[in-house]
Amino acid sequence: MSTLTATRLPGGHVALALPQAPQMVDVEVVIPVYNEQRVLEGSVRRLHAYLSRRFPFSWRIVIADNGSTDATLVVARRLSYALGGVEVIEVREKGRGRALRAAWSAGQARVLCYMDVDLSTELGGLLPLVAPLLSGHSELAIGTRLHRDARVRRSLKRELVSRAYNRLLRIALRAHFSDAQCGFKAVRAEVARELLPFVRDQEWFFDTELLMLAQRRGLRIHEVPVDWVEDADSRVRIVSTALADLRGVGRLFLHRSSPARTPLTRRHPILAP
Repeated sequence: MSTLTATRLPGGHVALALPQAPQMVDVEVVIPVYNEQRVLEGSVRRLHAYLSRRFPFSWRIVIADNGSTDATLVVARRLSYALGGVEVIEVREKGRGRALRAAWSAGQARVLCYMDVDLSTELGGLLPLVAPLLSGHSELAIGTRLHRDARVRRSLKRELVSRAYNRLLRIALRAHFSDAQCGFKAVRAEVARELLPFVRDQEWFFDTELLMLAQRRGLRIHEVPVDWVEDADSRVRIVSTALADLRGVGRLFLHRSSPARTPLTRRHPILAP
């Protein structure tokens, strides 16, 4: 329900008006968060400063609170009051995929993207991520930590799990993209509207399922090698997430031969650079 805003005019009259809808921008950056009160403000201010000074397109930051039980939502709302171009949505049911679905479904931008709140990925990768989508070259874009030009610092355990998972995707699902799990992705808004209704997962497998749907529809997926540093305080539970991902892979494998729906554009996947 929309809230009326009141403006007092000369002579004591009051004018009532509905708030304006968010202005359309080129790029909307979603940051899904759950209990991130410690790092949220620093990360959002750093991202806001980068976009304000160095990003050549119009933009908006959307903090998607995903059922936090600490002061994350309070911090997010404070940032939205203090910084122009920062908005907050509240998604009370948990699930990173659910938070992204809600934010992207309400998005008012030509390109919708997301990044993890820890900003593990160097912000200099954002422009190469979104530029091919804004130009019409590609429909989706992903950051990859597995390209030879990527510079990555993470534990051996995380490295082995990531490589094993992406190899499984190539073998079982014939995935053509190299890194399904990097928290640095973008999609053209009209493509998101086409694909989101068919993505079933609401958790961490959301990314993989979205990419596989795009690949099966012949959409172009652009890849950007990134500089990435592991967050020691990550909320990802590796074992439970890996098991959930395996169930998701099994579901997509069983439905691998189902007919693809008509895509927006009939193109073969092109991986770049």
